[in-house]
Amino acid sequence: MQVILGLFFHFIGGFASGSFYIPFKKVKGWHWESYWIIGGLFSWLFVPPLAAWLTIPGFADIIRHSDPFILGMTFLFGILWGIGGLTYGLGVRYLGVALGSSIILGLCMVFGSLIPAVYYNLHPLSGKDTLDMMTGSTWGRTVLSGLLLCVLGIIISGKAGMMKERQVHIQTADPHGTEAEKTEYKFGLGMFVAIVSGVLSACFNFGLEAGHSLSQTANDIWKAAHPGQGEFLFRNNVIYVVLLWGGLTTNFIWCMILNARNKSFGDYTNKATPLLSNYLFAAIAGTTWFLQFFFYGMGESKLGNGPSSWILHMSFIILVANMWGILLKEWKGVDRKTVVTNLIGIITIILSVLLVGYGNSLK
Repeated sequence: MQVILGLFFHFIGGFASGSFYIPFKKVKGWHWESYWIIGGLFSWLFVPPLAAWLTIPGFADIIRHSDPFILGMTFLFGILWGIGGLTYGLGVRYLGVALGSSIILGLCMVFGSLIPAVYYNLHPLSGKDTLDMMTGSTWGRTVLSGLLLCVLGIIISGKAGMMKERQVHIQTADPHGTEAEKTEYKFGLGMFVAIVSGVLSACFNFGLEAGHSLSQTANDIWKAAHPGQGEFLFRNNVIYVVLLWGGLTTNFIWCMILNARNKSFGDYTNKATPLLSNYLFAAIAGTTWFLQFFFYGMGESKLGNGPSSWILHMSFIILVANMWGILLKEWKGVDRKTVVTNLIGIITIILSVLLVGYGNSLK
């Protein structure tokens, strides 16, 4: 039952992440940097402490009395994760939408799930999964098999994306604030940027590891007050407050630079645009984005913050994003072979999720 709940919570989180950008499409007359940072203020500044206040009594005291080094490392990984998010747009620009997204998310999944296990192999810590534990156990080998299967699904989806890009004239908006332009396919440069983005985006999971003592303190306090009721569902919410400050720092600086470069500071008060609805949709997008990690924390409380949780989270994001692509008819105009290839990729990812869930149940 715990595994089923963990899978369900991770799916809700993946659905939120795969869907958060849709409200941004309703924003009219603003530059990318303007609606991105308004949404980001909700994602990284307003909603995380509100969620922590609603779910963790005394969360501010936990942060206040924590080791400054732990807080600093958690914040630092948040900054690095924020850079990964910004370079994501360049990977998409040079590799194309489908291939760039698939490679970056795949690398993020692999690095984010395996590097902590390698680290704890070198520096063992009670309650943490190591690479030796995974390779030396049936459950661990099953989870690793699920990871390999998911990578295969990502490769197939990326292949479908390349087939699509050869058949359809794709216009893509550059997330760095410039005008919409045709994808500039540069494989070497794109791969380099994608690797940087994939590794740095995985820093979110590293930040969760760095701030583990914060969630452990919240968990211990809750379990003392609720004996015999299992693990605390919302324990990670205290980590998000610190970790997402780092992401906000990176994104805020970049968006302000773009506001100055594009002379778009006027967007925030431009009465020629639907200001109320723009702020509302940006806020909805930002809040939806945060919900991915709100539910990630709930899933992690059931499955543990090992490779299983991170793999499931990234897999569900890829899956939901592809489903939205189908519903929004992004694959309209391509031949049957391309559609079938994409469906095979999606089905492979679904099977990988089931395999990871089964492996975790064996644990």
